Amino acid sequence: MTPDISRVWVYLSASPLLWLTATLVAYQLAYALYARSKFNPLVNPVAIAVALLLLILVPTNTAYKTYFEGAQFVHFLLGPATVALAIPLYLQLAKLKRNWFALLVSALLGSASAAAAGMGMAWALGASRATILSIAPKSVTTPIAMGISEKIGGFLR
Repeated sequence: MTPDISRVWVYLSASPLLWLTATLVAYQLAYALYARSKFNPLVNPVAIAVALLLLILVPTNTAYKTYFEGAQFVHFLLGPATVALAIPLYLQLAKLKRNWFALLVSALLGSASAAAAGMGMAWALGASRATILSIAPKSVTTPIAMGISEKIGGFLR
């Protein structure tokens, strides 16, 4: 006797391990495509992994909250990964000191224009105030963006 596929899906979709595994497998597949393309920036593994996950989540009507409960371990690791970026920066400290002004101007102009462009597009498309505020910090790393979004009244997830 074969189990009804809908019953199996209900069981699996309630398991946090399913969404963690799906996230890691999607990224591995996307990274393999990225490597096969000789690391072409147009074959972005993160964007491809998101698309692959959407191909699962949308047809199965899985809520983002359900997905996030399973994939939150990956989200948790974003903080330490961001901190780990300090090591290569420290190794280039002499170059950073020499080019401080160019780096500062570039960071300020790039951040301001990215935030303004995102907020402008959201406003033009009729987004709510909370959504527009949530888009403002989009150009910084995820853990920092979430903190900024919370402080200025945007959505957290």
